[in-house]
Amino acid sequence: MQPINKAVTAIALSLMAAVSLPAQAQADRYLTLTPPSGLPIIPVMEGWIGNEDGSRGISFGFINRNEEGAVDIPLGENNYIEPAQFNGMQPTHFPAGRGTGVFMLTLPAELAGEDVWWYLKTGASEVLKVPGRAGISAYELDFILPRPQGTLQPHAGFGESGERSVGLSALVEDFPGSVTAGSPVTLIVNALDPSVRDTSDPRFEEPIAIGLHWFKHQGPGDVEFTRHESTEVQEAPEIPDGIPANFRRRFRAPGPEVVSIKGGEGVGRVIATFSEPGEYLIRTLVENYKAPDSSAGDQCCWTNIYQRVTVSP
Repeated sequence: MQPINKAVTAIALSLMAAVSLPAQAQADRYLTLTPPSGLPIIPVMEGWIGNEDGSRGISFGFINRNEEGAVDIPLGENNYIEPAQFNGMQPTHFPAGRGTGVFMLTLPAELAGEDVWWYLKTGASEVLKVPGRAGISAYELDFILPRPQGTLQPHAGFGESGERSVGLSALVEDFPGSVTAGSPVTLIVNALDPSVRDTSDPRFEEPIAIGLHWFKHQGPGDVEFTRHESTEVQEAPEIPDGIPANFRRRFRAPGPEVVSIKGGEGVGRVIATFSEPGEYLIRTLVENYKAPDSSAGDQCCWTNIYQRVTVSP
């Protein structure tokens, strides 16, 4: 019996060591301050939707934990999607924070069961990858259906009267005109909220405003967004007493790249200035976040449209 007891003891000690080492490693990690920069960009699969034609839409986002600002990773060996036929729509510009549902890939019906992989490598960090995978019910998104209070994705198009579409990668169009580095141009988007809400509810007596946000999605240089004269200046809300300092950023006035369309339908404008010549892709996020049943955390309800801009010297 003695050899057996020794064997049991050895196994027990091995298991204790195997458990204690990761625990110590985790403790060391949590006790270490997170650096303000140099952290890798994390690709995220948000979920998938099933389309009536049998195709599947895969929603992707990212996490940028670098406090010091945006990180750029050009398309190529450090930022690519496989199979190659799906490569090219992912962002190359990653603002600090959480980017939720910034683009969607559509897998045709014959490939609906296949995986797509997004690979990202930030600086000297190891390659991070995430699978785009449909079919698992826990990851199925249902934002194509009305929310509890009737909210739906807004419809959006380019220009004052351009044809509208809806979806997380709804439209990709070319900017109609010439653009020169350093010279401001006006970007225009029209939007419609198709939501049907109970107007007897005091919250919905008036149509809820649509929010428009412009982002650099891809491009070699910086893009500065400034307020168009037609955009109403939005004041910062008053900060209630007792709000901790790290939550006060939520009460800042929206930046110039944020426009509110009142009345449930209308046109929004922003002025963009490109620092360098080259090919850019500008994403406009059109959202219903002022509705009580819509937010990025709920994976509803917004539409992304993209505009290609060729900037000359």
